[in-house]
Amino acid sequence: MAENTKIEWATHTFNPWVGCTKISPACDHCYAEGWAKRTGNTDLWQGERRRTSVANWRKPLKWQADAAKLAEPQFVFCASLADIFDNQVPVEWRGDLWALIKATPDLIWLLLTKRPQNIKKMLPADWGRGYPNVWLGTTCENQTTADRNIPHLLVIPAVRRFVSAEPLLGPIDFKNWMDDLCPNCLNSECHPTIRADSADVFSKCGRFVVETPEPLLHWIIVGGESGPHARPMHPDWARTIRDQCAAAGTEFLFKQWGEWAARDVLAQDIPKFLKLRDGSGPVHIFDDNESIARVGKSYAGRLLDGIEHNGRPTP
Repeated sequence: MAENTKIEWATHTFNPWVGCTKISPACDHCYAEGWAKRTGNTDLWQGERRRTSVANWRKPLKWQADAAKLAEPQFVFCASLADIFDNQVPVEWRGDLWALIKATPDLIWLLLTKRPQNIKKMLPADWGRGYPNVWLGTTCENQTTADRNIPHLLVIPAVRRFVSAEPLLGPIDFKNWMDDLCPNCLNSECHPTIRADSADVFSKCGRFVVETPEPLLHWIIVGGESGPHARPMHPDWARTIRDQCAAAGTEFLFKQWGEWAARDVLAQDIPKFLKLRDGSGPVHIFDDNESIARVGKSYAGRLLDGIEHNGRPTP
């Protein structure tokens, strides 16, 4: 339930409870649901939620003691087998988690949710402008979920906001949330994607426009899908997000290709690719004739155009 993690963007994973419910296309082949089936806990994806052990809850306190001695921050992904802002989780459990987070100031807590519409009503009373050791994030697998989820995230004050576009199932244009916006609209009923240079700003909120001092999205993580039913990711979907981040000053991390590899990856070792395919492995051809082949997660790797992208904001 809690451990040093192999996830590229975190140091530890911590699950205060386990269980969730599928709510978007990204959930179709959920690895956590797969874990539940393998361990005989299918009820945890059928409405049940289970709090983890007292011993598990003590682990972040040990990490805190270790982190206090280190020069580098430790990042805690919470929760890999659940959703912190899940309606079906008892309020008391979430209250205990906020207390644990406050007791571990040297840990950076990464709270990633598919339910950003719930964040505001589930924050602690003393949240203020955000706990200094909490980064809030939401998942977006395509443009539809980005348009739905990101505005809910942006209206929440936080020291850092991030997006996990994994599995990336379609192209996403982030420009509406990367350009300077009218900050007044972030705290009003206006839709938060009104650009600061828009002629509609004054007529909608009647206030002057003030330039935002930093990106509204500080970090974007991109990754392809893994697992037996993995869907292919077009290389240009990842490249476009990389380029948007570079232009906006948003940190970019490319986590993995997943099960499918792009042609520039295959070109590194064609004989090995042919061996992996065994002469009959699948190749997916997109509408623009871009081809991508299923070669397995470990071989596909995480190089995007030959470069490993490990961007992450400074705490």
